[in-house]
Amino acid sequence: MSETSTDPNKPAPTTAPVRVAIVDDHESVRLGIQAACQNEGFEVVLTAAGVQELVENLSGREVDVVVLDLSLGDGSTVTENVKRVQATGSAVLVHSIADRVASVREALAAGAAGVIPKSSATKTVMAAVATVARGDVLNNLEWASAIDADRDFAKAQLGRREREILHLYASGLPLKLAAQQLGIGYSTAREYLDRIRVKYVEVGRPAPTKVDLLRRAVEDGILPGLDADGGDGR
Repeated sequence: MSETSTDPNKPAPTTAPVRVAIVDDHESVRLGIQAACQNEGFEVVLTAAGVQELVENLSGREVDVVVLDLSLGDGSTVTENVKRVQATGSAVLVHSIADRVASVREALAAGAAGVIPKSSATKTVMAAVATVARGDVLNNLEWASAIDADRDFAKAQLGRREREILHLYASGLPLKLAAQQLGIGYSTAREYLDRIRVKYVEVGRPAPTKVDLLRRAVEDGILPGLDADGGDGR
């Protein structure tokens, strides 16, 4: 018979530290974020002055979050940088000057998990790193302000039922349970979800995965916490 009891003298298993990489073309910024991450107990896998350097030097090492500066001086584009980082399997946390609205919007549209201004307190930046590492969308005022201030960031025109389905599904309910809660059939709920995805494609903000749909729902104020028009943030 196998033993299932726990040895009281054996150390409890520890959670693996958050693995971080930092991309910024200013050495002082890289060193500052690196020190803050290490103080927080995060593992800094790599620091780099550009995304090309990051990709070339990862050598198969896994990273949970890449803290990415938008204003790299190597001629690369925001979308290109975000996509290349995502291709490594890492989430992207944008670290940028808050008034660069167009670049922030471009990064979010490319799939960045959130944006944190360079003016933020160190503890705020570290909390954002931890949030993104968990796979959560970063809800903050900078994201809301960037979207609200950019008139080109088109919201998908969703109907009432579509908004209700998106709210429930993106909040974490399986589609079958979301349909039951609304008193509609599963096939009808699936049709609504398909329409929602089509509408987001039409405005240039595709949402092929559930995580993408969560981002769109947060961006458009369908889920609370980022409603720039005065939502209660519950």
